[in-house]
Amino acid sequence: MLQLLVEVFFPFDSMVRLMESQLRDLRRELNLLAEKDSGLAVRGGVRDVFGEDSATEDQPTTPWTRAVASGVELLRDPRYNKGTAFTEVERDNHYLRGLLPPAYISQDLQEKRVLANIRSYEDPLQKYIAMMDLSERNERLFFKLLIDNVEELLPVVYTPTVGEACQKYGSIFRRPHGLYISLKERGKVLDVLKNWPEKNVQIIVVTDGERILGLGDLGLQGMGIPIGKLALYVALGGLRPSLCLPVSIDVGTNNQKLLDDPYYIGLRQKRTTGEEYDALIHEFMLAAKQEYGEKVLIQFEDFANHNAFKLLAKYGRTHLVFNDDIQGTAAVALAGLVASLPLTGGTLADHRFLFLGAGEAGTGIAEIIATEISRKANIPLEEARRKIWLVDSKGLVVKSRWDSLQHFKRDYAHEHEECKTLLSAVQALKPTVLIGTSGQGSTFTKDVIETISSFNEKPLIFALSNPTSQSECTADQAYTWCKGKCIFASGSPFGPVTVDGKTYYSGQANNAYIFPGMGLGCIIAGVIRIHDDMFLKAAEALASLVTKEHLDKGLVYPPFQNIRKISAHIGAAVAAKAYELGLATRLPRPDDLLACAESCQYSPVYRPYR
Repeated sequence: MLQLLVEVFFPFDSMVRLMESQLRDLRRELNLLAEKDSGLAVRGGVRDVFGEDSATEDQPTTPWTRAVASGVELLRDPRYNKGTAFTEVERDNHYLRGLLPPAYISQDLQEKRVLANIRSYEDPLQKYIAMMDLSERNERLFFKLLIDNVEELLPVVYTPTVGEACQKYGSIFRRPHGLYISLKERGKVLDVLKNWPEKNVQIIVVTDGERILGLGDLGLQGMGIPIGKLALYVALGGLRPSLCLPVSIDVGTNNQKLLDDPYYIGLRQKRTTGEEYDALIHEFMLAAKQEYGEKVLIQFEDFANHNAFKLLAKYGRTHLVFNDDIQGTAAVALAGLVASLPLTGGTLADHRFLFLGAGEAGTGIAEIIATEISRKANIPLEEARRKIWLVDSKGLVVKSRWDSLQHFKRDYAHEHEECKTLLSAVQALKPTVLIGTSGQGSTFTKDVIETISSFNEKPLIFALSNPTSQSECTADQAYTWCKGKCIFASGSPFGPVTVDGKTYYSGQANNAYIFPGMGLGCIIAGVIRIHDDMFLKAAEALASLVTKEHLDKGLVYPPFQNIRKISAHIGAAVAAKAYELGLATRLPRPDDLLACAESCQYSPVYRPYR
């Protein structure tokens, strides 16, 4: 009688099977923890506690959260939810019967359905919202969709659409992504980091929202940038989502429109500066290193000029950090310039460069170009810098303005008469390369482009400002005004342009070529500090992937459809340079770094569950 009651109220066989499965998984976890310092439990320097990535795509894994996820909890967990792709066996084992429609729909078919829904929206912001909603429901489907349709969806999840998403972030806010650290958390930042559920974070993208793209101070609403960047680390670089942490440092905003907006979700106060600001940033940097270790990579994103250079200089020697606006933009621009040399002839040292914009991006690109010229031409860095000129809001940067110049502009203040406008600077200096990083739309006017085309057979015109509304000129304007003579690249994507019956294709100088590979390289090599030479190597690796076929079309960057392979190549090059410089800790060095990088890349394909 007792046995009958037990069997009625407690399905004994099911309980035994579940307990045996949990014991097997516990043993695996304990074994992996014991082996964590050996190569057996590590893929790319990442401890794979639950065997999720050490398993093949066909090998069953267990959907662990704090316990084995099942039922509604499993369907609400975006990391493990598969929706209608749960098999009959999985629906039985994880108590999903009746919680899903009876039809089984494969991941590929789910992807087609979601893509069709996204394409049905005409408004890019609605597409962005649909993609973010998908990421909150089904993580693997989100990344598979993005990876398989990267050229179509990259402008949706990142520039230019992310700019509008940041401007309207309070209105479209649904669910928090990442950590929001405000002045209210002073003295408690470490506790805030401990609230994040993932304990093996290896990449943090952090912003204070003061200079979002070319849109200015967006305060807490700049959080859209770290979220978008980390989505690209996963989709383009192949990092696991659990390694990534977006962070917004909220110290207020000077944007009165936001302060008056009832839907604004940040601190309603003017931006804090000085010692109080520095103290909060410093507390965050120390807490991140304490919580996640020496090798956590921190990417500074969209800080204003006066803080960006200071933070990079302060923490570059004590933390694993880089600034994508300064160093990432520089590397991708250099790659395009190097790749274009077969079209223009000569070397970088034969060119004369003129920049519109002398902030983080402009001076960062200028410095990496000067460094490359100095290295290749075997000339002093100061001599290489004399080939580069900057125009800021007050005109040409020259020696006579020395006392009023910010420190990061002074290396490019040369002897010359003042030029108040970009056109007068072009006429006086006769540059061969014109690069825009001003964040001011329509500043490469018809007169400017016609003038530079008048004394150059193949002028290089790079309009790098984002989003599209802030681009110095469009591809159509550049090709039309120079009658198809120029080599054009831009920060935002533009379609093909036909001039006099010939079609021209413009390259997109997108930082997404560089930073995902940089992150991948740092992880597979266990890098502890980033050196400028690693960005030079990244630029060279990217330029080497531009083929004659690409150049014949006018492209100075490889197509984004191959971005995962591109990121693996860049990651391998970055790792190799780190080993050469003695900055890598993952020993012994893999014999084939490219194969290692490719093997470490995350796959979003659904895994079968026990």
